[in-house]
Amino acid sequence: MLSIEKVFKHYPIKTGAFRTETVHAVDGVSLTVRRGETLGLVGESGCGKSTLGRVALRLEEPTSGSIRFREIELNRLSGREMRRLRPKLQMVFQDPLGSLNPRMKVAQTVAEPLLLHGLAVGGKVRAQVRELFDRVGLSDELLDRYPHELSGGQQQRVGIARALAPNPEVMVLDEPTSALDVSVQAKLINLLRRLKQDLDLTQVFISHDLSVIGYLTDRVAVMYLGEIVELGPTEEIFLKPRHPYTGALMSAVPGDDLLDRRTRLMLPGEVPSPITPPPACRLAPRCPFVKDRCRQEKQVLQAVDSNHQVACWRAAEGEISPEDFERSRLALEV
Repeated sequence: MLSIEKVFKHYPIKTGAFRTETVHAVDGVSLTVRRGETLGLVGESGCGKSTLGRVALRLEEPTSGSIRFREIELNRLSGREMRRLRPKLQMVFQDPLGSLNPRMKVAQTVAEPLLLHGLAVGGKVRAQVRELFDRVGLSDELLDRYPHELSGGQQQRVGIARALAPNPEVMVLDEPTSALDVSVQAKLINLLRRLKQDLDLTQVFISHDLSVIGYLTDRVAVMYLGEIVELGPTEEIFLKPRHPYTGALMSAVPGDDLLDRRTRLMLPGEVPSPITPPPACRLAPRCPFVKDRCRQEKQVLQAVDSNHQVACWRAAEGEISPEDFERSRLALEV
């Protein structure tokens, strides 16, 4: 349904009066999203996952690379051609209040895509907005309120209703639950799961919350410093992570036994700057399994199972395994 091939997104920034450097936000990512699936995109803040989501829908232009929706190459379309295709590709943003026009009533916000794309006219617009409100669990009493008069959960539901209005085939959801409390998160997650089943949506769900990713997604792509380091079925990624970074992420999730801090797999040091990322394996400066080859050779995704890929030569060649992550937990103490 959606295919991303060798996509780069770099931002030039001024670091002095006469000096410009480059932020490597997304660096050579290739990814395919299958029809009807929910792909989770996970990683810590600043890894490039939100940028990748916006670039995938051409809300931002890639520096280079190819983006395809079905067989259509999006980055070759003119502005007018892209507008015709836009109803099929929608996004739900992280900040629900910031993504809504404060001068428009929420009914107007949801009606706007219907009017822009000629999907409803006259009295049918209001009726269709009511149907969308009902679908996302909002009362008709809220139709004529302004965004600031709604709770965070209600604001996010308005954002989801607006994205659903033009009947999309692909939705990218950029951390839609991060600004909400736990009880509201649970309701929104169940709503998203139901919408996927009812509407046969293809979704890309971006989050740093592994519990949400584990519940909602079919496959997971793990990002670190602008690159995909592991890709595979959700259950397999959670139970048998193959990349050391993924192993550290999974180790950080509290379980029923609340792992002793002293026995977690932890990565030393800080994430390198995206302005000057490591030239070979980007995890090499922090990885407990690092070898000389890791510091010299660029890592690419390699198959470790039929549907499971990892950007680590030691994992691909069987030199390290999930069992090694368990043993290495004793290496560092907090």
